[in-house]
Order: sequence, then C-alpha cells, then structure tokens
Amino acid sequence: MVELEHARNILSELGLHTAFELLDAKLQDAMHKEATYLTFLSELLDAEIQEKRRRSEETRIKLSRLPHRKTLEEFDFSFQPNIDVRQIKELSTLAFVARDENVIFLGPPGVGKTHLAVGLAMQALRSGMTVYYTSLSRLIADLKKAAQQNKLDRRWHVYTRPDILIIDEVGYMQLDRASAELLFRVVCARYENGSIILTSNKSFGDWGELMNDTIVATAILDRLLHHSHIINIRGDTYRLKDRLKGGFRVVPPANIPVKDEPV
Repeated sequence: MVELEHARNILSELGLHTAFELLDAKLQDAMHKEATYLTFLSELLDAEIQEKRRRSEETRIKLSRLPHRKTLEEFDFSFQPNIDVRQIKELSTLAFVARDENVIFLGPPGVGKTHLAVGLAMQALRSGMTVYYTSLSRLIADLKKAAQQNKLDRRWHVYTRPDILIIDEVGYMQLDRASAELLFRVVCARYENGSIILTSNKSFGDWGELMNDTIVATAILDRLLHHSHIINIRGDTYRLKDRLKGGFRVVPPANIPVKDEPV
C-alpha cells in the first residue's frame, strides 16, 4: 500500500490527473487479466494521453468561437448535388492548410456555406490545428475598436496566428474605405502565411461595389484567389431541406416581381 500511495503522489506531482484517478481501476483490471507490467503502464498512460488530447481539442474549439459544431459527416450532400463531394473530401484532408491555401464558398443565403466552412474547421481542430471564426461585420468592428484603443497591433494576432481564419458572411454589409483597408490588411497578413476560409453571397464581380473601392477589392481578390479552392453552390436553402424534401416550396408573393436569375 505504501508503494501505491507513492505512485499516486508521483502521478499527482507530474500533473497526470487522469492516470491518478484511474490507477486503482487499471490495477484491478491488470490483475484480473494477468497483464504484464508493461501492458498496465501502457494502458494507464494511453488513458492520460487521450484525456489530454480531448481537453486540448475542447479548449481549441471554445477559443475558435465557431457558431456551432456541425461536421462534414452531418452535411446532406444529396440535397446540394451540384457540390463536388470529391473536392470536399480532398479539402477535408487539410492539405490546403499545409500549403497555406484558401477555400472560398460562394452562393445565396442558406445553401450550406457556413456548415461546410465549420465542418472543415472541426476537421482541423480534431487534427490538432487552431481555428478562429468571425463574421466580416464582427471582424471590422473588432479591429476598429482596437484601433481606437491603440491596441490594434496586439489584437492583430487573433487573426494572424490561427492555422485557419474563417471570415463568414462577406456581402451582407457594404464597407467604407477604412473598413475595406482593414480587410485588405488581414488578407495580406495571411497571404502565403495561413489559410482563410471565406463565405460570400456575392460574386467576385460585385466586390468593387461591396468594398466601395475597385482598386482595394481587386487587391484583396488578387491575394485571396492566388492559391484558392472555389466552391460555388447553387440550389435551395439548406435550412429548409427537410420541408423542401417533403414537397414544400418557397413561393414569392404574387405582387412582387421575381428578378431573373443571373447567368
């Protein structure tokens, strides 16, 4: 018993809390199975490592500020048949992160852009990478506030350090010149230094108007698209997929003219 208490003290001093808690149970299991000392030790340390990995992943998920934890496995590709599943599977290998490449999801609201972006992020977090999620509006507001408080340099690391930066909902707000320049600086800082996953409901041809400056928009796109994978999604809203599969269709009011779909 003295040896057992000494082992507990060592595990506690080394910070091996899971091994400390499982020591008695693992000893009983080892005696029941007549396991070797090496097998017992290996199983005890494996349990410690698995728990440390779980806690690390949970911490990184919380720090990522993802809006939800939807995975690629949960995405219904049969509802959006125009998506190249092979391309998504290739992206899920995360080779694009190793090459500092970008992924851009384009399409109207509700077709699953954010789900796919978060799904890739979850895959990266499982693999030990770091991720940070923000909408474009939150990104701009945060950096403007930091600039006003003379904390921009310190705050900049939030967007430059992660392996993947997700910029969601590009296109829902029109930027003034100062805001467009802040976005340009973020894109420049990560160019060939880290991956960006970006979602937008606007085609690239509309970015000049969106940024209120064609030159800045061109400079942003030049860096974003240089090393990028573009997934253009067209189809019904993914949020209503269960109702749509049941026969429900979104019909605009009769007194509102429907614009032709752009080619």
